Amino acid sequence: MKMLKSLIITIFIILFNFNSSLYSQELNNKIKIGLLVPFSGEYAEVGRSLLYSLQLALKEIDDDKVIIYPKDTGFNDREKLNKKIKELIEEDVKVVIGPLTKTELNEVYKYKNLTFVSLSNINPGIKNNVISIGVGLESQLLAIKKFLEKENKNKIAILYPDNSYSNFIEEKLKKIEIKPFKTLKYNSDPRIITGEIEKLTNYSQRKRNLENRKKILEKRDDPASERELKILEQRYTLGKVNFDSVIVLDFGSNLKSVLASLVFADVNQKDVIFTTINQWFDKSIFFENSIKTLFYPSVDFKNYEKFNKEYFKNYNQYPSEIGILAYDALGLIYYVWNKKNGIQSARDFIIKDKIKSKIGSFKFIENEIIQDLNIYKVEGKKFKKL
Repeated sequence: MKMLKSLIITIFIILFNFNSSLYSQELNNKIKIGLLVPFSGEYAEVGRSLLYSLQLALKEIDDDKVIIYPKDTGFNDREKLNKKIKELIEEDVKVVIGPLTKTELNEVYKYKNLTFVSLSNINPGIKNNVISIGVGLESQLLAIKKFLEKENKNKIAILYPDNSYSNFIEEKLKKIEIKPFKTLKYNSDPRIITGEIEKLTNYSQRKRNLENRKKILEKRDDPASERELKILEQRYTLGKVNFDSVIVLDFGSNLKSVLASLVFADVNQKDVIFTTINQWFDKSIFFENSIKTLFYPSVDFKNYEKFNKEYFKNYNQYPSEIGILAYDALGLIYYVWNKKNGIQSARDFIIKDKIKSKIGSFKFIENEIIQDLNIYKVEGKKFKKL
């Protein structure tokens, strides 16, 4: 009887150890991914949108080995951020999506045993333990440069705001070797922008040219002069600007103020190509009646629209603009995890081949991410891919 009892205990211990080993292996086969975003405060809606975007990605991946650990970091709250990171470490999380801001990114470099995939677009690529996958200015400028070269435009006027990002913009322009024919670092005050653009376009002289020509024609009475005068009565200036293309590096109301001022200064959109940077297919640009045609680089429009529709179908609202980046972040992590049989550091993300994603394909070049962006044309209240 004692032998039987001893045997049962031995078998129980063996089975317990075996099951514990299986459970441990099962945990090791799972990928734990942290999410550091604001679920409280003024940017709580952005945080929720990113979480919902990950839920859509999980649905498509359809692998129960992927586990998400969402944490509320507030906004630029260093104490709260560090607290939540320590909670993720206790959960044995190795890879984290987030944080979002430059201040927060500078804080996470000290957590060398964690890999962070940020949605930031400041400098896409790998720095220490952070991979940033946002749509970077460098990729956008390269796409615009290629487009203008194809259109045989080489007298480029580059306009950008005088603010905290000016030096960053200037560094990127220098790096990709865009040689502007003219530059204007303008004041963001819309009351000042118009005057600055009038100087850029030599508006006063061109207006005088018109008035002088009209005075000459008014003294003539031949049919040709009368016809010309009638045409000039519909004009604001006489003479072309001395540049053939414009790149406006701005967003929102500032961008619209600059574009409207260019049109007000009588810059002919048939002679001068208007370009700007990624606007995330902002439809409010349709209602700027002064703008006939505008070109800009962006992510894949069909995928962007498809993602937005799927998101709306599931949550009855539209996502944050960067929601699709969160979706791609999870897909990238899952891809690397499978390809490398785990993730040990940010270096595991350096892959020689092009990587396809929802926003389009990208590749690593000397630790930087360069995206292949399409050029889109805004015309007739539609976005048209070139």
